Parts: sequence; structure tokens; C-alpha cells
Amino acid sequence: MKNKNLYSFLTGGSVATLGGLIGLGGAEFRLPILVGFFGFTTLSAIIINKIVSLVVVIFSIFFRSNTIGFEEIIPHSFIIMNILIGSLFGAYIGANYAMRINQNLLNKIILVMLITLALSMLLGHNYLVGGTPLFENQILLFVVGIIAGILIGIIAAVLGVAGGEFIIPTLILLFGLDPKLAGSISLCISLPTMLMAFFRYSKSEQFNQIMNEKRFLTFMIVGSFIGVFIGSLLLNYINSQYISILLGVILLISAWKVFKTH
Repeated sequence: MKNKNLYSFLTGGSVATLGGLIGLGGAEFRLPILVGFFGFTTLSAIIINKIVSLVVVIFSIFFRSNTIGFEEIIPHSFIIMNILIGSLFGAYIGANYAMRINQNLLNKIILVMLITLALSMLLGHNYLVGGTPLFENQILLFVVGIIAGILIGIIAAVLGVAGGEFIIPTLILLFGLDPKLAGSISLCISLPTMLMAFFRYSKSEQFNQIMNEKRFLTFMIVGSFIGVFIGSLLLNYINSQYISILLGVILLISAWKVFKTH
């Protein structure tokens, strides 16, 4: 492809801008581009997606700290650990059995979840900005958090995404967090979850073949670095309510992609 590296830089930057703003790795938008536009096989695209998403998440954590500081995140460490316990376990299962899971059944489940979460974001955004935990009982809240984490980890690993499109609504709906804060906490959860799946994929033969695309990866990573920086700056000027609405729209688009493809 002519100008492949330039397109890699531009698409990486565009997707990462959205990721830096909302708190996503952007993989759900990058994956169709890698397969449909650049022509990578699905498994190769998933692994490339995982590498770039990992970089985007790391950059986003630090760039967003200018708006949502670590001093605001640390008090919610228990919530991070709650979801993380489940998501790490789910990520290992998802990466290890990615080829064995019934894809049609998985996609139907994802479709229902995406639409449900999207409607929650769009129709309940006024409540979500100043929400409270879904359950008053802390033990029940903890158990539901672990179950949600397992599901998020499995889906994230199988699809090669950071899982932020599921983590953020979970943090907002289940724990009543502000969307901006939820975005930053989501990144802290996504990072170790992605590392778990990445470690599993790094053992595959496909991973070694992808290393031949170092130049392509470099351009996409550099573009992503710039995109994340821009998205993080925009965070200062966008209201939390609008972030909930934007996330809802993104979830609907993702649901449409799942429905269209499968």
C-alpha cells in the first residue's frame, strides 16, 4: 500500500485522540481499520491492536493526570482492585481460549451488553454525573464487581481491546463515579488486564511475524502519542455529562459493528 506508514500515523492519531478524551484504548475503532483498510488477518490485527492500545493506555494515564490527578484516583484503589481481580482472571481465560469460544454466542452477548450500556449512558446521563453506588451492601457490590471484571477481561482479551467501553459504564453505573474520573480509573484497570492478555499473545508464532511490521507499528504509536495528548487537553473543556453521551454513542456504533459483521 502506498503511503502505508503515513496512514498508520494518521489513523493511530485519530483513534488515540478519542481514547485520550474518554479513557479508552480505542481498539474497537482501530480493529476494523487494521483488517478492512490495511488488510491484516484478524489474529494479526488483534495482536497489533493490543500493542497499540497498550501504548495508548499508558500515555493516557499520564496525560490525563493533569486534569484528573492521581490524588483523586488513589482513594478509589479498592474499586480498582475489585474490578481488577475479576478482569485479570477473565483476561487470562479469554486469551488462552480465544480460538475455542463460540464466536457467534459471544457476539450476541456483546451486542446485548453494548446496547444496554449505551441506552444507560444516553438516557440516564443526568443521574450518572452525580450517581451513587448501585448496591448499598458492600459485600454484594464487591461480588458483582468481580463478576463484571471477569466478563470484561474475557471480552477484552478475545477482541483485543482495552475494555474501557465496558469498564467505564460499569464504574459509572455500579459504583456511581463521575464519567471523567471513571475514564482515568478505567485506564488503571485496563493496563494490567491488557498486560495479562499481551503476555499470552507474545508466546504465539503470529507475534513474531508481526515484529516484521516494526516501521508500521512505530508510525502508529507515534501518531497515537500525539493523539492521546490532544484528547487529554480536550478533557479540560468538555463537561462530564457530554462524555457520558459521547460514550453512549460510541457504544451504539460498536453494537452496530457487531450486528453488521455477525
